[in-house]
Amino acid sequence: MQKLLENGLQELQLNLSTQQVEKLLLYIELLAKWNKVYNLTSIRDKQQMVILHLLDSLAIVPTVMQLPKKHSIIDVGTGGGLPGIPLAICLPDSDVTLVDAREKKIRFLRQAISQLQLSNCQAIHHRAEELGNEKKYDIIVTRAFASLKDMLGITGHLCHTDGIFLAMKGQCPDDEIAEIPEQYKVKEIERLNVPRLDAERHLIHIQ
Repeated sequence: MQKLLENGLQELQLNLSTQQVEKLLLYIELLAKWNKVYNLTSIRDKQQMVILHLLDSLAIVPTVMQLPKKHSIIDVGTGGGLPGIPLAICLPDSDVTLVDAREKKIRFLRQAISQLQLSNCQAIHHRAEELGNEKKYDIIVTRAFASLKDMLGITGHLCHTDGIFLAMKGQCPDDEIAEIPEQYKVKEIERLNVPRLDAERHLIHIQ
């Protein structure tokens, strides 16, 4: 599992510390352990978790690193903490908030945050559309969450005026892009290359 992750990090050109790599591996161990009871993901094999969950999430880290503002990030509909926990591990100077409406997943996330000693990460049990708008975020990130139109409707009030939405998708969602409200613009459609994954992945940048 470690070799698989390290090879993937090399392909993604992510230069992480030994401690960061250890935390990513511990996260997968925790995910696999809690999955037996909490049914956090349909993937049971830890090697497949590394590819389908961890490397898939890590594929957006180089993009996020290049953004001018990444002080505050919110991962909406985070589920088992993807991509939020890998982002928190890789970006220790960013404040990462994980939001999910399912209480059992938040219980897992809070335990994982504690065991991983992620002082820059917090988990909130809430529906994103019901969160107050007193706090705004630089980056709104979603992974397999909803259509782009619905995602913007649910999370739009959480984004700074100069913030950015990053939506992780499989195949390029041309139909969804056509339905985006006029006040939003697609800035970039980025093709992601996820190591060991033989499937299309795209990151849609919206402002």
